[in-house]
Amino acid sequence: MKRSLFLIATVFALAACNNTPDKNIVDIQGIDSSIKPGDNFFMYVNRKWYDTAQIPPSQPGVGAYMFMNYPQRLRLQGILDSVSKASNSAGSIEQKLGDFYASGMDTNTINKRGYDPVKPILTRIDSITDVASLLKFVANEAKAYNNSVIGFYVGADNKNSSLNIAHLYQTGIGLPERDYYFNTDASNTSIQQAYKTYLAKLFELTGSDAATASRNADIVYNIDKQLAASHRTNIELRDINANYNKMAVATLAKRQPNIGWTDVLNELGAKTDSIDVSQPAYYDKLNTVLKTIPINDWKIYLKAYSLNNYADVLSKPFVDASFEFNKVISGQAVQKARGEIIASVIDQSLGEALGQLYVKKYFSEDAKKRALELVNNLQQAFSARVDKLDWMSDSTKAKAKEKLFVITKKIGYPDKWRDYSNVTTAKDKYFENVVAAASNNYQYQLAKLNKPVDRSEWFTTPSTVTAYNNPSANEIVFPAAILQPPYFDNNADDALNYGGIGMVIGHEMTHTFDDQGAQFDKDGNVKNWWTEEDYDKFKTKTQQVIDLYNTFTVLDTVHIKGAMTVGENTADISGVAVAYDAFKMTKEGHDTTKIGGFTPDQRFFISVARIWRVKMKDEFMRLWVNNNPHSLPMWRVNGPLMNNPHFYDAFNVQPGEKMYLPEKDRIYIW
Repeated sequence: MKRSLFLIATVFALAACNNTPDKNIVDIQGIDSSIKPGDNFFMYVNRKWYDTAQIPPSQPGVGAYMFMNYPQRLRLQGILDSVSKASNSAGSIEQKLGDFYASGMDTNTINKRGYDPVKPILTRIDSITDVASLLKFVANEAKAYNNSVIGFYVGADNKNSSLNIAHLYQTGIGLPERDYYFNTDASNTSIQQAYKTYLAKLFELTGSDAATASRNADIVYNIDKQLAASHRTNIELRDINANYNKMAVATLAKRQPNIGWTDVLNELGAKTDSIDVSQPAYYDKLNTVLKTIPINDWKIYLKAYSLNNYADVLSKPFVDASFEFNKVISGQAVQKARGEIIASVIDQSLGEALGQLYVKKYFSEDAKKRALELVNNLQQAFSARVDKLDWMSDSTKAKAKEKLFVITKKIGYPDKWRDYSNVTTAKDKYFENVVAAASNNYQYQLAKLNKPVDRSEWFTTPSTVTAYNNPSANEIVFPAAILQPPYFDNNADDALNYGGIGMVIGHEMTHTFDDQGAQFDKDGNVKNWWTEEDYDKFKTKTQQVIDLYNTFTVLDTVHIKGAMTVGENTADISGVAVAYDAFKMTKEGHDTTKIGGFTPDQRFFISVARIWRVKMKDEFMRLWVNNNPHSLPMWRVNGPLMNNPHFYDAFNVQPGEKMYLPEKDRIYIW
């Protein structure tokens, strides 16, 4: 699914071909002419910026892409600071947001409370006496997103996309993914130790002596590791069919009797007779260890998970402990400013309420209109490319184009905003505000169970710099926040906009036909619409993508994981190609007049490199490679361009240059 979050950051936007307003001449600066474009185009465009850019101490990186959300949070902070000081009518979104923000900024009250807010939770854990009461606690806490061993959500049925059903997914571990528990290289070992140190610190902060805290941390880590052994890898999670296992609750209850699924689902409020168990092996393992691990060890584990879940909303010692662990993983040097943190929490908790205020202040309806025009242009270019494919039969082409032209396009913000009337916030109750918002979000999700899918729903906030493709709804989504430079400039020349937001639109459109999206039909159901021969050819081409990206080195001996990033890499390769074709449909696309010393074609490709202008800490790069389905920014530029013949022409790339691929080795998919 492309709408899960580490992400999905991509981008979108711009405008119609022939009716653009007067254009600004955007000067391209910082080109490093000492680097051949055909050796490393990312650095040719970005080296001077890269060598001088300073990563803020509170961030793991700087530049475009996901790091544009840093200045976005400053905008949100300004909005929240304003409404927190205003006189707002009770129950208004301004009152809810303002009081929530004020409560998070009131660190004096938060620090005075210490860990008092979680003491009732710890007391409930102490009262657990057996597996049944343990699972009752787990299910009850999950309703406020205090998650531990049960991963539950409501979403579309992959094989009946018009209906929302219950899903279970693997969970129960504190490190980012399973391999962190089993890899023994120095970097990974330091993360394991930092995690244990963090767990021990949580126990010390709640009254345990150092020796007891250390023993408790080992207990938690060992439970984690047992559960992690049953987890599928990030690569295995890409297999759509293997991760869809819908079964009757009665069947599941017989298969895993120790979990007591009927009681767990009742506690969750989930009235259903079937459920999709995405990773059954995890729950088979859980069923076993619920009996083999002593109940007192489970209680220690649940305390650790509850303290970790709420550490960032408790007093300063808990916040500091959480940050020290995060610092080892991400390389972030110092904590973010308090206002930025609270703005981020509220954006996640009451996102569409805050989004209304953001859109009102920062979003241009003209940008929305022009973005839709650009999306339509890319759609036409994509269709023309399908017509020209030499590896696909006419019958499959017809179905591909049918799917292409029924894509739902969402731009800017939702047509209808979420109702947060059930959420109550207070200026002196930050912990309670967080729990109230989480509980409301759970009930909002639960209310969809066994109901028709609302195709108007959004899965990101308008203020987030991102974009996504949701294959189960056959939709592409571009929030308001992405409609800004470097991705989109309403008055810039077409070359910059098509190379910028156009590339991102093409990227999201291609996800409809990547290794995962291609398995969904036009209605969003996992259903084969290919001939067998065509699909075999398609898989051969995606294997080429995997093989190429496996060769790209990130740090030392660390390589991009081609099989994990194949969907995003396919979308990048085709996204640039489709955007270029759409650019050539414009009047400017046929011009050769240089602007600032560069032809329109050169400016197009320079824009592609500028939108991924990012610098990261080494620690964050390692985290990225292990967990993010996108390649690192340099390879989101160089990878697609070394496969694009028009890039070779624009910059006279020759054999012997590092990015040069013989024509027979270049990848052409869509």
